[in-house]
Amino acid sequence: MVSSNLFCAFLAGEIETLIRQTGPVAKVVLLILLVFSLFSWAIIVAKWGRFRRARVQSGRFLRAFRKALRLQDMAAVAEQFRPSPLVSVFEGAYVEYRRQVGNPTGTVKNPVAVQRAAQIASSEELTRLERRLPWLATTGAVTPFIGLFGTVWGIIDAFHGLGTAGAATLRAVAPGISEALITTAAGLFAAIPAVIAYNQFGSTIREFGARMDDFTMELLNAVERPTERGGPESR
Repeated sequence: MVSSNLFCAFLAGEIETLIRQTGPVAKVVLLILLVFSLFSWAIIVAKWGRFRRARVQSGRFLRAFRKALRLQDMAAVAEQFRPSPLVSVFEGAYVEYRRQVGNPTGTVKNPVAVQRAAQIASSEELTRLERRLPWLATTGAVTPFIGLFGTVWGIIDAFHGLGTAGAATLRAVAPGISEALITTAAGLFAAIPAVIAYNQFGSTIREFGARMDDFTMELLNAVERPTERGGPESR
């Protein structure tokens, strides 16, 4: 444990030294990469927390929905499961359901309209879940090239200094090249977590989309069974 801490401290000191020795262009590149990385990590942490809460509340919401005897009962308690995207799907369909059962016969005249309302709410929820994910995709695609630009510029500067000094030795050019390569490392450091998180979150969103589609079918079954799940005959 002590040796690991010493190694981390040594590595941090070496990186700090390299950053201090880089030129102004490399420092600007590193600053840009830092901004990309900070924004990406902020999105990653926020999305991870939101998806975790949504997954937990979705399971609770489904259990409560399947136990409820009437849709009205579920509508009264749906708000407490709000982090779940299934709540919005239910509420969108329930508004249309109540609009139809308000007629004198008290029956659902157009179940397809209820399904469309649920699908619209599902689409809106998917849009909200995907918000800010394009930033992760942009970070994963752009930052390696930004880092490479800093490296290329640093190597050009190193060889220019070599030509000016007239000392054509590896010892003379190696420090400049090693300083330049730090921007490539920084670009990869910003890109790799963003790409991993983007792919993982994309898979999670597809999972939520499938769950909302399944719940829409289950909700339609409940709407078409008024005597069991909240129609006028059950009240």
